[in-house]
Amino acid sequence: MAAPEHRASVMAYIGLGSNLADPCAQVRHAMDELAVLANCTLCFRSSLYATAPLGPVAQPPFVNAVVSLATALTPLALLGALQGLERDHGRVRDGTRWGPRTLDLDLLVFGELQLQLPGLVVPHPELDHRAFVLVPLAEIAPARLLIPGHGHLQDLLAALGDQDEIRRIPDGAPSVVIAKPR
Repeated sequence: MAAPEHRASVMAYIGLGSNLADPCAQVRHAMDELAVLANCTLCFRSSLYATAPLGPVAQPPFVNAVVSLATALTPLALLGALQGLERDHGRVRDGTRWGPRTLDLDLLVFGELQLQLPGLVVPHPELDHRAFVLVPLAEIAPARLLIPGHGHLQDLLAALGDQDEIRRIPDGAPSVVIAKPR
């Protein structure tokens, strides 16, 4: 019997978001589930942030966060695990872009990898323009994290200015979030 193949761990950053069915609890529960994901070690969890929704669909505000995972999974295997967790939380992918959801898990960065496949682009498209991703990412990532193809995290964050309203949710805060709609 051949020995199992061992893959070196890669640092991946996962964006979490929810605006349905108790969003704070959805995000916190998903963080706990990511902490026990096979072939992964959860390294850091950001605070939770209240953010206004994107897009033309009227919907409640979002709760967003970012975690870092050391993972031996491939990007596609990690994506599959993330989508499985979304389904477990009642996420239905009906083709609506930027609509309300119980849980959204996005593979933001996977080490130094740049990848474009059907259904998976790494680093995540438009991550460099979104405060609801960059602010919690900056809370847990190294100060000079290089996002492949985009530049250093701190430079991307500085370039955002005040484009988005994002508010840190204090620990133990109630799950109902009020944020300025766009």
